[in-house]
Amino acid sequence: MKISKYIHSCLVFELDGFKLLVDPGNFTFAEGLVKPEIFKDVNAIFISHIHPDHLDMPNLKEIVKLSNAPVYTNSQVGEALTKEDITFNLTEEGIFNVGPFKLEAIPVVHEPLLDSPIPQMTGLIINDKVLHPVDSLDTTLAKYQGIDLLLLVTMAPFANELKIAGFADQIKPKQILPLHDGFAKPFFVKSRFANYKKHFEKSGIKFHGIFEVGESISI
Repeated sequence: MKISKYIHSCLVFELDGFKLLVDPGNFTFAEGLVKPEIFKDVNAIFISHIHPDHLDMPNLKEIVKLSNAPVYTNSQVGEALTKEDITFNLTEEGIFNVGPFKLEAIPVVHEPLLDSPIPQMTGLIINDKVLHPVDSLDTTLAKYQGIDLLLLVTMAPFANELKIAGFADQIKPKQILPLHDGFAKPFFVKSRFANYKKHFEKSGIKFHGIFEVGESISI
């Protein structure tokens, strides 16, 4: 499985020629480094929640138009999509198959935000190997302890590095792919990733400090 990162929380999972696009949000497209055309060959799209850094409606509409890919998401996002005449597959909880991917949808709680309502949010377990808790640092997710790869928020207005690292320490994944860094300048991202890498190395956890557009790992 190849996982490519396209700024912040936008990912493409690729297996056997099938591409699953996850959370193409507004930070991904903000500076023009990524355009909808990059995703014209995706086979399916998953949206975790309604926040604009995970759901950029104008660009999602263009991606759907270019790719004709089905969209999988929860009820709250689905309501917003319906208003834009985008059809969707309701995916809130349980196991479903998309191409070669076995996806287990799990309800997860977004971390508290300043003067902002908590959205409905759906995380994923992908092929029993990848835990994507999205913007949740809920300690109940420790039941997935030892998973191959954790997709980890690394910078956010709702958490500091101590809380983030503590969450990952409980999960004890074999590897970590950092997310949620699209609002920071490269020199700052590099310095924070170096700090995370040093911390997780003590526990034998491999931290993949990638942030360049389209940079990828394989598991």
